[in-house]
Order: sequence, then C-alpha cells, then structure tokens
Amino acid sequence: MNEWVLKASCNYLLCMSGTLYLVATPIGNLEDISLRALRVLAEVDLIACEDTRRTRKLLSSHNISKPMISYHEHNERERASELAAKLAGGATIALVSDAGTPLVSDPGFHLVREAIERNITVTPIPGPSAITAALAASGLPIAEFTFAGFLPARRGARRARLREFAATRSTLIFYEAPHRIKAALEDALDVLGDRPSVIARELTKLHEEFIRGRLSDLVRGAEQITLKGEMVLLIAPAVDDNQIRPVSESTGASEQPAPHSPGSILKEVQQVMRDEGLDQKSALKRVARSRGITRSEAYRAVLAEKSETDREP
Repeated sequence: MNEWVLKASCNYLLCMSGTLYLVATPIGNLEDISLRALRVLAEVDLIACEDTRRTRKLLSSHNISKPMISYHEHNERERASELAAKLAGGATIALVSDAGTPLVSDPGFHLVREAIERNITVTPIPGPSAITAALAASGLPIAEFTFAGFLPARRGARRARLREFAATRSTLIFYEAPHRIKAALEDALDVLGDRPSVIARELTKLHEEFIRGRLSDLVRGAEQITLKGEMVLLIAPAVDDNQIRPVSESTGASEQPAPHSPGSILKEVQQVMRDEGLDQKSALKRVARSRGITRSEAYRAVLAEKSETDREP
C-alpha cells in the first residue's frame, strides 16, 4: 500500500471515529455547569458516568434525557475497552464524574488512553474544580501549587507521603475524607511543621466553609469541624511560610503580625525566645518545625546568618 493510500485510509478511519468528551460537572451547586457542557450532554449518543443516579439528577434539572452507562473504579478496565470500541465505530460519548473534572482523582484514565491509542479525538469541556475554587479563596500563595490527590489512609504511608513534600516550595493541596481529616492534620503538623493552612469543605454548597489558621490551630479545632462532605486541605509552602499571616475567618483581620523580616531565621528564633520564654535550643526546634526542616539544618542556618552579620561593617 503506497503512502497516499495509507494516509487516505487513516483519514477515513478518523472521520469514521466518534469523539470522547470529558465534561466537567458541578461540585455542588447545579447552576455552575456551563452552557457548552449542557449542549454536549444533550448532543452525545451516550453518557458514561461514575454514578448514574447522580448524573440523572443533573440531567433532569436541565431537561436532558440521554442513555447512560456506569463507568467507575470497579469496572473501569473492562468498560474502557467497550466504550473505546463504540467510539471507534463513530459514537460520541461524554464522560462525567460525580463532581468536577473526570480523571482528577476520579476514573477515566484507561478510557482516555484507549481512545488516544485508537486515534480517537478526546475533547475536554472545562468547568468547576474543587482545587482551583479552594486555592483561589484560601489566602495562601497561588503562583505555584502541587496537587497530590488523596493522602493514604494508613498512618505510616500517609506520613511517608507527606515527607515527600517537606521541601516543596509551593502550596500543597490534598483531598481528604472527613473521617480522616484530624489524623491527616496531626501527621501534617508533625511532618511538615506548623504552617499556615486551610480546610475548604462543602464548596459551592449551602454550608460552604473555609477554616483558616496554622496546622496547630486546625488540629485543636478538628473536633468542631463538621464531618460531612469531601474536604480540600491546603498547606503553605516550606520556604518563607512565616511571611504568610493566618487570617481570621470572622473578621478578615490578621491574627498576628509577621514576627520577623522575611527569610531571617535568626530573628525568628530570637522572637520565639522573647515571646514564649524558651531557651535557644527549644526555640530553634520550634522554628525548624515551622519551616519544615531539621533542627541541625536550622542551627547551621542560624550560624551562617550570625557569621554574615558579624562580617558586616
């Protein structure tokens, strides 16, 4: 078969193939769905959804009636091949999760991979995202962030995972289940230090709530957190997190002034010694923990800063 015939055959197959749409759906408030998403859902041949009951409620609220098929973590592998075959035959399929964007801590990876391998068009229909919604309203640095999905359920694995991010210089974002949030906060405090953090829960819903403070504050208040709905946990970066002042949810005012000039670990240690009446060793340990570094690293940094200060004229 010559090159022209091969190219023509490939083009014909592409024309015969359908399209896989990855449709973002509301994370709470049903009004957040886009006009484009509604049009696509109304036009496709089939909707693959994580929970048909949840998706039916969404479709009914917008007077859309379409065939649906379940696609979840327990049947994903076999269903991916089935749906890819339908796409290859010319069907148009919309993939939706229960909330937010498919594949983001939700099923869909195997189907997308199969579609790509078969040269089937994959089109994202963007929309609501718990990650960006929580980040935008958090009050934490947003120039860079690291999203790491759900933390492991077991304590040992969770702490090991947190240690991987100890030196990360961006805001950390995790999803967490309500029954594990207290344990996750305790481990984050122990592993990462006492950083500014935010819990965002029930986003876009009636009882939407942002709980702000340092990790130690959130640990102390964990018993009062309503254990309902998935939560987004955001933790400030390891570097210069002392520049970020926790904000009071009720007043919007800063709860405390920045204790020292940016980046000065020596001044921070001296401030902690004065404010809390600690000796230098204890203050050094406290500061090291808040910055997510070891005490020996903090000690070397203090010595280096003292040496630099002594050399100044």
